[in-house]
Amino acid sequence: MTVLVALVVLLPLLGGLAISTGTRARGPGAAAIAGGTGSFASALVLAARVLAAGHFEALDGFLYVDPLGAFFTVVVSLVVLLASFSSAAYLRSEEASGELTGLQVRLYFVFFSLFASGMLAVFLTGNLGLLWVLVEGSTLASVVLVGLEAEARSLEAAWKYVIISSFGVTIALVATLFLFYAGSHLHSTSGQRLTWIYLFAHARSLAPTSVKLAFLLAVVGYGTKVGLVPMHSWLPDAHSEAPSPVSAMLSAGLLTTGMYAIIRFRSIAVLTLGSSYEETVLLFFGFLTAFIGVMFLVVGGNYKRLFAYSSIEHMGIVAIALGFGGMLGVYGALLQLLTHAIGKSVLFLSSGHVVLGYRTREASEVRGLLSALPLGGGAVLLASLAVAGSPPFGVFLSELTIVRAGFARDDPALPGLLLLLLVIGFASLLATTLAMVTGSQPTQGIRPPYPTRSSRFLAAVPLLGGLGALALLGLWIPGGLNELIVRSVRVAS
Repeated sequence: MTVLVALVVLLPLLGGLAISTGTRARGPGAAAIAGGTGSFASALVLAARVLAAGHFEALDGFLYVDPLGAFFTVVVSLVVLLASFSSAAYLRSEEASGELTGLQVRLYFVFFSLFASGMLAVFLTGNLGLLWVLVEGSTLASVVLVGLEAEARSLEAAWKYVIISSFGVTIALVATLFLFYAGSHLHSTSGQRLTWIYLFAHARSLAPTSVKLAFLLAVVGYGTKVGLVPMHSWLPDAHSEAPSPVSAMLSAGLLTTGMYAIIRFRSIAVLTLGSSYEETVLLFFGFLTAFIGVMFLVVGGNYKRLFAYSSIEHMGIVAIALGFGGMLGVYGALLQLLTHAIGKSVLFLSSGHVVLGYRTREASEVRGLLSALPLGGGAVLLASLAVAGSPPFGVFLSELTIVRAGFARDDPALPGLLLLLLVIGFASLLATTLAMVTGSQPTQGIRPPYPTRSSRFLAAVPLLGGLGALALLGLWIPGGLNELIVRSVRVAS
């Protein structure tokens, strides 16, 4: 399995290595697609091997893959694959129009590949210290992508992102140190006390006070990556100013990576402290986050910021699902992470059509999208329906599962409040996107976002593939995927 792990992490680097073939986007774009395809295929094979073997461990826990890690690897490698196709088309268009220089194209593919590999490596290590390093490394790589256009607003967003995120990761480092200290009285080497498998095995012997502090600080620290309120302020700016494929990677990839770290800390906290403490923490941050996300959806404005606040809402819903707990709650949380990752990838990638065609990010200035740009407009409409939780898409099934987990508890007030937030979020998101896609086609000012046939094909693949996957997950979860989620639930519960 070591070879598969290496392929998952290293293949996305092909796009960055291919810049040596020249400054134009065509070569690195094709290499990024090849690397993303190979990485996703390797992740699927790795998941199958882990299901058969139970888990894989090597190098004293520095390499460690269990079903939970394999599940997240599949999810994020799929996001990387979708974003790779879109990146190849998007960069060609921006290069042809003169919006990006050769240097910017090279920087994009180098840091896109580093960002992708860093995130994927997070799920394939069992060492808490290395996990922290990889999360921070992926953050630094993505900062360059956020500020790639080198305009005042994008540079401001990049600085805001790196400062707030780095502060959050520093808090996560303190959480890691507290968890390390929690096992200092055990007879083990210092390296063992930072590995998942050792912590799981000895969770009931860890110092409870240190574990409490570690879990709370992990929720705050890694919650900064996730966009949990009040550590969310970087997220709307970064998502709205980054190139659309990068926005997809941030929303569907980086947020998922941060939630993975929280789930790992939660697993240890539950074994050490019981479920009441972690439920209280996660329900508090979850409802606060979902409420703020929904309220900003009501406001509208910049449509990429709107999609970013939708991501904040969804991460709040995942935290609520984990707070509801039980097998059903954790299953719903993992399914929500999967369906949100696909849906938000399609939504942000389709927003690239709007940015390139209309040259604006203001929703009020976009009308007649469905008639002006049928592919992009249709994808925006369908992806909005999917992300908002409309049947028959997969998000509807995952949110229904979470609501069921809530009503399985004694108090119906919290799942009732969640239902209210879901209804308000649904109406608010669709009100903005329906106004964008409907109406008459503008008579001037719209240009083809992807002028060549090959770039149109590359841009269409992730939209059609992602929407198809969302529809499939709303009607049927393949047996192998369901087994992977069930095994992941057992690890995380």
